[in-house]
Amino acid sequence: MFKKLGPGVLVAAAFIGPGTVTACILAGVNFGFSLLWAMLLSIIATYVLQEMSARLGIVTQKGLADVIKQELHNPWIRNSVIALIFSAIIIGNASYEAGNIGGATLGMEALFGMTYSNLYPFILGGLAFILLYLGSYKSLEKVFIVLVLIMSLSFVMTAILTKPDIWELIKGLFIPTIPEKGILTIIALVGTTVVPYNLFLHAALVSEKWKSKDDLKLAKRDTLVSIILGGLVSVSIIISAAAINSEEVNNVMDMAKALEPLYGTAALYFLGIGMFAAGITSAITAPLAAAYVANSCFGWNAGFKDAKFRMIWIMILILGVFFLSFGIKPIEIIKFAQITNGLLLPIIAVFLLWVVNRAGVMGEYKNNMMQNIFGGLIILLSVLLGAKSILTVLGVL
Repeated sequence: MFKKLGPGVLVAAAFIGPGTVTACILAGVNFGFSLLWAMLLSIIATYVLQEMSARLGIVTQKGLADVIKQELHNPWIRNSVIALIFSAIIIGNASYEAGNIGGATLGMEALFGMTYSNLYPFILGGLAFILLYLGSYKSLEKVFIVLVLIMSLSFVMTAILTKPDIWELIKGLFIPTIPEKGILTIIALVGTTVVPYNLFLHAALVSEKWKSKDDLKLAKRDTLVSIILGGLVSVSIIISAAAINSEEVNNVMDMAKALEPLYGTAALYFLGIGMFAAGITSAITAPLAAAYVANSCFGWNAGFKDAKFRMIWIMILILGVFFLSFGIKPIEIIKFAQITNGLLLPIIAVFLLWVVNRAGVMGEYKNNMMQNIFGGLIILLSVLLGAKSILTVLGVL
């Protein structure tokens, strides 16, 4: 089964980053198992959108931004949407990259101590650079399969250590409840899982691996297995965090310290390995997605090892290491990125649903009625997420 896995693994690795880990920890610490249903809803929404994106990539053999440029004929609308995509993905990923490397740094601190912690961002940046510069898509895929499996095992083992109440767990997954002050956490859980840049990344990656429409079944299975693996990680983090009585927990290392007296040093190491894998995979996929988006926006038609393609991901990687190493928090840039991402998600969700219903683009592989029903519901969800993101930045929420 693992030999057949492909681009979906990179997508799963991309959404299980430090932001998702933190949101899941806060959900577990503050609300126990009661928000597991929101995580399940997020996974379903992610699968529906990513399956559409992968199908579009295989049928058209183009990236999502390429299809947008092809199908939006009004120059003003087309240029505005492309500018929004570029702003949200390139600038957004540059500003968030420090957080990805920072998450992996926390994992290294848990595993190797604090003695050389000031060097960890440079080590991680160098590791990401080597994997992206020397690797091909196929080699990168193999690395990610290993990292995602390690991450999954680490967080699942931590959850098992806490010996959760199975009945309460099932209730949390399948009986929706909204606890007092829980609505923003629900939105955070969905918002860190349904990620706009993954739609662009997935459409681009599937055309690297699969060239024939006969491979659609493989792509669908790859997406399903990978998203389920990612969901298992998120659910495991919530379960682990629910075992903590203290509310003084803000990140994965706080959780490790809280669990250590009860479950021994195994909790520290499992969480350290998991956080390292979550951080380093996101630190690689964010620059990679930015490069694919720039490639489409500018119409470069550049290959994986083309100088222009490399220039984009190198820039994102350097900015991430720079911001983290020197303690710089580009607040205004991050706010701008949050607003553009808040606008981008519903626009892209609407466009994606529209284009996968066009017989001229998809032929016999266009959406069926059930896919459209799910797609419509997810668009409503994406509008809520986008509005929340923008209102939070503007200080309304």
